Amino acid sequence: MPFSRRTFITSVVSGSALAAVSSSQLVSALTSAASAASGPGDVVGKITVGYQGWFACPGDGAPIDGWWHWSQNWSQAPSPGNTAIVAWPDMREFTHVYPTAYGTLGNGQPATLFSSYDQQTVDTHFRWMRDNEIDTAALQRFNPNGGEGATRDAMAAKVRSAAEANGRKFYVMYDVSGWANFHPEIKTDWTTKMSALTASSAYARQNGKPVVGIWGFGFNEDKHPSDPAACLDVVEWFKAQGCYVMGGVPTYWRTGVEDCRPGFIDVFNALNMLSPWMVGRIGNAADSDRFYADLNVPDQAYCDAHGIDYQPCVLPGDVKSRQRAHGDFMWRQFYNMVRAGAQGIYISMFDEFNEGNQIAKTAENTSTIPVGSGLLGLDEDGTVCSSDYYLRLTRDGGRMLRGRIALTSVRPTPPVVNGGDPNLARGKATSESGHTQNYASGNAVDGDANTYWESPNNAFPQWVQVDLGAAATVGRVVLKLPPATAWERRTQTLAVQSSTNGSSFSTVAGPGGYTFDPASGNTVTITVPPSSARYVRITVTGNTGWPAAQIGELEVYSG
Repeated sequence: MPFSRRTFITSVVSGSALAAVSSSQLVSALTSAASAASGPGDVVGKITVGYQGWFACPGDGAPIDGWWHWSQNWSQAPSPGNTAIVAWPDMREFTHVYPTAYGTLGNGQPATLFSSYDQQTVDTHFRWMRDNEIDTAALQRFNPNGGEGATRDAMAAKVRSAAEANGRKFYVMYDVSGWANFHPEIKTDWTTKMSALTASSAYARQNGKPVVGIWGFGFNEDKHPSDPAACLDVVEWFKAQGCYVMGGVPTYWRTGVEDCRPGFIDVFNALNMLSPWMVGRIGNAADSDRFYADLNVPDQAYCDAHGIDYQPCVLPGDVKSRQRAHGDFMWRQFYNMVRAGAQGIYISMFDEFNEGNQIAKTAENTSTIPVGSGLLGLDEDGTVCSSDYYLRLTRDGGRMLRGRIALTSVRPTPPVVNGGDPNLARGKATSESGHTQNYASGNAVDGDANTYWESPNNAFPQWVQVDLGAAATVGRVVLKLPPATAWERRTQTLAVQSSTNGSSFSTVAGPGGYTFDPASGNTVTITVPPSSARYVRITVTGNTGWPAAQIGELEVYSG
């Protein structure tokens, strides 16, 4: 099982190394600092997330055939006594789910988990990246020569597919933790397997070169390589292959103390980009300010002087350790790294439910967490946060990095949108009575009102339906048509129906005439008596603007 990065050198936050070289001394010594080494590309000027993609479940078809990274004993279902995670994912958008040995969720629904091996899971994750303006994913690749190799090989292909489908970039990031024979094997793996991924239009490039990441050189632990010459040879070899090399390096890489072995500065100087690790080093905004002054500013100055792109690490904080402070901790880091002049930002991590530092959609409160698990929701400090809050926070951090919003120490991202009520229908499975041309029902839940479902002409009644994936409280339905003025004002006669089983439906609103008007966004909101339902169906019996039923977006909310 790969090593957790969280446990590295907890003493580094003691501050003993901070006095080794003061920021004022170093900045003074580097008065001839150059500007950024590289112009904008797929990592410079961008937000990159670390993507594990390392969760599997029995029955998902993965070669590893176990509860990979969900439980301590992969042969047994996850439970409160057999778990490897410290936060629970929001499961509402996954079509393939796997029952666990946990009790039910607080809302009475079964406690299920996703598998990264399901393409729909990876597609959903990359759609979240797309929707929140996350540019690039660094796919973590540990030693691929053991029992996990075949599954990791398959995950690389799934990530490629999802990145291409969602207009995101990705690159391979090798993690050498515990990889004893990395020196020859990393070259062989790149040559025989991973380099083929660079043929993808989605593979990240910087300065015209494919990006390769290497995480773990120079860390002061037995599980990491201790030979600087071998590490330098690997970096130079990748550069000779025409690659742009990003290095995940120790926090104290520049001074060679605390978590960093001495004698590695030539390795770090050879990198095109470096990103010092921060998980486990800071836990609140004051820590971020201290590291900004004592490490980040002189790090940036050093990189500028040596032609290295600087990509500092930003983390949301561990949910279990109550570090997040409803986003204030993460935003302070964004503010500090942007004002330091960073060339890019690396988010640790996208899907790291094992360390609790994930930005992927996470259970908001006890209603979507297994009873008796001891896990916390995003509301652990008393502030209600939507499950996508840290994705939205990352989006705004990226906008500040790019200069699209002004530099500000005040977090601009509200913890909730629409009262914290997420669209339960977004990305879910759909069905329909029929459609014309390519206007299928999936268009009604893709988050884009400009794409739409349209039924066959002159054949009322027609219906479109969404499967929420599990029973949920339904209190409001929002229907949209494309907002362009070309979509003239029209009234559709329709009814809203709901069902718990997909076969027996009850009418909860209508039938009645609902007017869609471009002057008001071509949007109709229908409030219904709150009730539990898994399936929501819109049945249309007339349309004054076209002889067919038309729905651009079908959104479902709890209230």
